[in-house]
Amino acid sequence: MGKYFNLTITLILAMPILHANTILDSNSSETLIQKNFTNPLQNGHSQLLKSLERLELEHKILETRYKVKELTKTTPEIAYENELMELENDAKLAKIKADKKTDEMNVEKAEWKLKTEKLEAEMSILKIKQELDTYLDKKAVYLDDPLKEDNTLVISDRRIPLNGPISAKLATEITHKINYYNNKDEKKPIFLVIDSSPGGSVMAGYLIVKAMQSSKAPVYVVLKSFAASMAAIIVSTADKSFAYSHATILHHQPSMFQHGSNNLTQQKESYKHLEKWWKYLATPVAKKMGISIDEFQKQMYVHSSKGDWSEFAMDAHKLKWVNHIVDEIEETGILHSTLQKDEKEKSNKEKKSAIFKKNGRPVHYLPMLSPTDAYLIYNPNGYYQTW
Repeated sequence: MGKYFNLTITLILAMPILHANTILDSNSSETLIQKNFTNPLQNGHSQLLKSLERLELEHKILETRYKVKELTKTTPEIAYENELMELENDAKLAKIKADKKTDEMNVEKAEWKLKTEKLEAEMSILKIKQELDTYLDKKAVYLDDPLKEDNTLVISDRRIPLNGPISAKLATEITHKINYYNNKDEKKPIFLVIDSSPGGSVMAGYLIVKAMQSSKAPVYVVLKSFAASMAAIIVSTADKSFAYSHATILHHQPSMFQHGSNNLTQQKESYKHLEKWWKYLATPVAKKMGISIDEFQKQMYVHSSKGDWSEFAMDAHKLKWVNHIVDEIEETGILHSTLQKDEKEKSNKEKKSAIFKKNGRPVHYLPMLSPTDAYLIYNPNGYYQTW
C-alpha cells in the first residue's frame, strides 16, 4: 500500500508542472497520464511474481534435497524394512488363514458333537426300550388261599428262591427276605420256592426252619423238582407245602466229612454232636408221619440199601412229607426278565465252583463249616467236597 500511496502523490504533484511547461492536446495528456500510472503497478506486480517464483523454486529445491536424502539411504536398511514389511504382511495373512481354519474346525466339531449327542440320545432311548421290554405291564396276584379250585397254585412276587447247596450265606439271604416280607405285610403268604437242592449245612437249614416258624405271615414251601437231605427237612417241616406230582423228595441220615487226623475220641464226639442234630431235625418229620424217629430211620434202609429213601411227591404226599400236590404253578410275580443276567451269573458261578481233577471229573467244593456244624447233603457220586 505504501508504494501505491507514494505513486499517487507523485502523479498529483507532477500534473501542474506538465500543464505549465508543455502545451499538449487532450489525447496526448491522457496517454501520458495512463502510461505514467500503469508502469509502477506492473513493476510492483512483477516483483511479487518474482518473489513467488523464487519461493516456489526454493520449495522445489528443498523437496528435491529430501528425496535425494531418502534415496541416499543404505541398501541394507531398505532391504531390512522391506523384509520386515513382508514378514508383517505374511504374519497377518497366516493369522487370517489360521482363524479361518479354526472357524472351520469349530463348525465341524460342533456338527460332530451334535451328531454324537443325537446318536447317544438314540442309544439311550433304545436301551430304555429294551429295558422296558424286560418288564411286564401287569401286577402280581395276591391270594390268601393261593391254591385255586382247578388245582393251580398262584405265586405272587413275595417269592424267595432256594436252590443249590444250603450255606450260611444262602440262609442269611432267605431269613432277611422272610423278615422283609413280614414287615411289609403280615398277612399275605410268602413262597419259598425250591427248584432243586441237594441239602447242605444243618445249621444254615436250622436258621431257615426257625425263620419260617417265627414268621407271622404264612410261609409256603413250593417244590418243583428235587429236594434232598436238609432241603427235604425244610419241605417236610413246613406248615404248608406244595409240589408237582413227580418232584422228588429224599430223606436219609446225615454223614460226616472227616478233616485231618481225628482220634477215636474225637470221632465219637463228632458222632454224638451229629446225632443230636439229626434227632432235632428228623423228629418233626417222623411226628408228621405218625411214627418214631427210630422207625423213620429203619424205613430208610427198607426202601434203599444205602438208606436214601426217595419218593415222588405223589407218594410222598401219602407219607405226609408234602401237604399238597398241584397240577400247575402260576408265577404271577415274575414280571421282570433276567434270563441273560441269570445265565451269565450261573456260568461264572460254575466256573468258580467246579474244579477238574486229573481224571477230568468235576467236583463242587462246599464252604468250610463252623466247628459245631455238619452237612446233611445228598452226595452219592462224591460231587460235593469240602476244603
